[in-house]
Amino acid sequence: MAHNIFYNGETEKHSFFSVKEKAWHGLGQIVEDCPTSAEAIRYAGLDYFVEKRPLFTNGAALGLDSVDTDLAFPSVEVPGFYATVRTDNDAVLGVVGKDYAVVQNADAFQFFDAIVGGGSGIRYETAGALGRGERIFITARLPEYIKVGKEDLIEQYLFLTTSHDGFGSITAAFTPTRIVCNNTLNAAMRNHTNGIKIRHTASANDRLKQAHTLMGISHVMAQELEELFNYWTRVRITDKQVKKMIQVAMAPNKDVLNNLELGLLDKLSTTYTNIVDNAFAYAMGNPTQQMETTAGTLFGAYNAITGYYQNVRSFKDGDAKFKSIMDGTAKQRAQVAFDLCGNFARQGADALNIFKN
Repeated sequence: MAHNIFYNGETEKHSFFSVKEKAWHGLGQIVEDCPTSAEAIRYAGLDYFVEKRPLFTNGAALGLDSVDTDLAFPSVEVPGFYATVRTDNDAVLGVVGKDYAVVQNADAFQFFDAIVGGGSGIRYETAGALGRGERIFITARLPEYIKVGKEDLIEQYLFLTTSHDGFGSITAAFTPTRIVCNNTLNAAMRNHTNGIKIRHTASANDRLKQAHTLMGISHVMAQELEELFNYWTRVRITDKQVKKMIQVAMAPNKDVLNNLELGLLDKLSTTYTNIVDNAFAYAMGNPTQQMETTAGTLFGAYNAITGYYQNVRSFKDGDAKFKSIMDGTAKQRAQVAFDLCGNFARQGADALNIFKN
């Protein structure tokens, strides 16, 4: 699978680091101990600066009957727009407006520096740059685990990504990951989010204040998820109900749901039915789905859907997988599954009859 990790031809290194274990793409620097932010920036090849430069276009040769291709046209500045450029190699990363504020990579790490260290037990674990360096990401692991059953452990991570191309805000989130299958369990509970978004125009002080907001979100969610997941391990669900839940969670639109309810299976696309079949096969056959906490349980049904995207689904490249799981289709489907499981725990099989009303 492709990875889209930036490769620096001068240093002959990929812009990525991880602690002790290689990531799935097998690239980057492997370090033995959790680094400081300054070390992490250097290990991940993120020690470059980005600046806004005025954007220009070629002027036109007005009033000429013929154009001499050797004639040098004057440059005309494009008002209100700028290119974001890496200063180490002059790579253009994107086009932005006049109000866009560049958040340097070191400043992004400062967001976590406000809570990492100082006896907190939080440590940087991975960081890297994608594309030409227009997007960077950082993960830091919290010291505590969410414990489901006797030995099913979920690690707690803080995740941050920001870009230099003008697309998207700075995003920081609480991201639990089930150790046994490296399965990311992103979900929002009780109408509150698992993360925060910060505009690039926000001041550095405002960004740092948000770090403590994220810690509060993480603490509350960890407690609630542990209680909820353990309850779900005691809620039984049949194989037929698991498949119905997968069908509903994976449905791309209401037309598909309507065809399901009416039993018009011949109207379902091959792509959709293959997704359902593969997710159901994962639910029934993967060893991580046969544990005490997952076999025949609501917790297992939830992991079947999230685990499909993490461990079964093929993506164009690593960047596409990264986007889908953290803030794309995979995350959306996981949220639908999470909500369905919550309803199933309260209402039973009626929760899967979405047109019952």
